[in-house]
Amino acid sequence: MNDMTPRKLKGSLVERAAEAYDLNHFLRMPDMPAEAPVAPCAVAQQAQPVAREAAVPVAAPAVAEDLPFATPRPAAPPPAAAKPAPLPVRDGVAPINRHLLAENGLLVPGAPVGPLAEEFRLIKRQLLATAHTVERDAPAKARTMLVCSAQPNDGKTYCAINLAISLAAERDTEVLLVDADFAKPDVLSRLGVREGSGLLDALADPAAEIERYVVPTDIPQLSLLPAGSKMIGDTELLASRRTGQLIEALLAADPRRLVIFDSPPALAASPASVLANHVGQVMLVVRADRTSDGDLREAIAMLDRCEHIQLVLNAVSYAPGGRRFGSYYGQEDAA
Repeated sequence: MNDMTPRKLKGSLVERAAEAYDLNHFLRMPDMPAEAPVAPCAVAQQAQPVAREAAVPVAAPAVAEDLPFATPRPAAPPPAAAKPAPLPVRDGVAPINRHLLAENGLLVPGAPVGPLAEEFRLIKRQLLATAHTVERDAPAKARTMLVCSAQPNDGKTYCAINLAISLAAERDTEVLLVDADFAKPDVLSRLGVREGSGLLDALADPAAEIERYVVPTDIPQLSLLPAGSKMIGDTELLASRRTGQLIEALLAADPRRLVIFDSPPALAASPASVLANHVGQVMLVVRADRTSDGDLREAIAMLDRCEHIQLVLNAVSYAPGGRRFGSYYGQEDAA
């Protein structure tokens, strides 16, 4: 660490992240020199001049540090070397391993409200507000979201699972989390659910009913759709008309259903850019200690067919003096 005088960081992580990126500043500078830092929202505006949603950087929680400017650390601990065997399915419902959720640093339904839960409450409120905006122009896409990142290991699956669990807590929402990372499907294994046939199988079989591949879970209002059997030409299957038909069927099966796709990283595999054509908004996970401005530019350009791109700042450490969401719930003394 360099020798800097400690200063108090004020405001929520949302405010601090927005201040760090200074989105409005860059929107006022169209002739910015090449070496100047680039704001994520400015990249999105350059990619498509049409009015785009203001990207709202939101930081996923991490651990408080003793230093004034802490080095970012991963928001989720690395997965264990040996994963526990999936719990047996009972009456067609897959039980979610709560102990595994806790070990992986994920939200645990029914656990006390903490910083992680509060951060994802902020994230989902922004996404739900954007969904209402999308509904005015494209009702069919309003209930679809894509979670993506620029590069691998930025935390997009971690954020997708937490977002799905947080959204499932809404009173009037059914959530379907789709594992669309065909090369490296990881959603079900992180939840302790056995892999099986899924989206790719339904894409390959014109007569297949997509709903038969949906796996209900014992988390109320949360279901899963596995990636399915690995196949050559998965991007071509995804780019076919069949994808739109399957998404329509998933939405028609439950008018309260929100469909969240966990896709591969945009700069590592092509399915992300294809899925961006079918969703109402994209949640692009930006890792604070790793994602470069160049990667962010390229990822937004790859996802540019979706008009609404939200940025989520992941792997940010807390510093003393700043507010930490969730701590209020643990206070015993009333104000």
